[in-house]
Amino acid sequence: MSDDTSGGPQRARGERTPVGRRGSNWNVPNALTTLRILLVPVFGWVLLHDGGSDELWRVAAFLVFAFAMVTDKIDGDLARKHDLVTDFGKIADPIADKAITGMAFIGLSVIGALWWWVTVLVLIREWSVTLLRLSVLKHAVMPASQSGKLKTSLQALALGLFILPLRDLGGALAVPGEVLWWVAAAVMGAAVLLTVTSGYEFFRDALAQRKGRATAAKRPTTES
Repeated sequence: MSDDTSGGPQRARGERTPVGRRGSNWNVPNALTTLRILLVPVFGWVLLHDGGSDELWRVAAFLVFAFAMVTDKIDGDLARKHDLVTDFGKIADPIADKAITGMAFIGLSVIGALWWWVTVLVLIREWSVTLLRLSVLKHAVMPASQSGKLKTSLQALALGLFILPLRDLGGALAVPGEVLWWVAAAVMGAAVLLTVTSGYEFFRDALAQRKGRATAAKRPTTES
């Protein structure tokens, strides 16, 4: 799961969206979410090993990151398919997602593989949206826009490509590596654009929802 997963079909006016299932937190989706959190320091250590100059360690970092992204997809599908969405998952899942991608952004900037301005811009947006999303959980679960979902996919793809030592490849792989690097740069550019626009959409919708709750609270009720 991620903070950009769909909140499901729109509910009738006045009906409160459930925050999470009041069941046991001991299930496979939550276990995968916890595993993803535990992988964050492992991924960071592997990525930063030898300052990111060792090609084999960069490939290992890519494998850890790819595994984390796969578990993100699996735990979301399992939770929705088997009705295992819990309060723990609602809170821990977006934290796990932002932690692993945040580590990727910061780590890549530290080793000089990604521009710092991209990392700062993306992290400000991601964590501000995540904190706001968690703050309104007691009222409702806010579904994400299509641009938000596409942004998440583009970020994961671009980060994965940047983690690979594409520009360090030699011989017959030098040209394909350079081409893939430029593909990664283009995908990252699209991801940054969607990061900004989807962030604007989220804050706009959150403000509208807050105004709607305030208006409903002030509306007088009548007894039949």
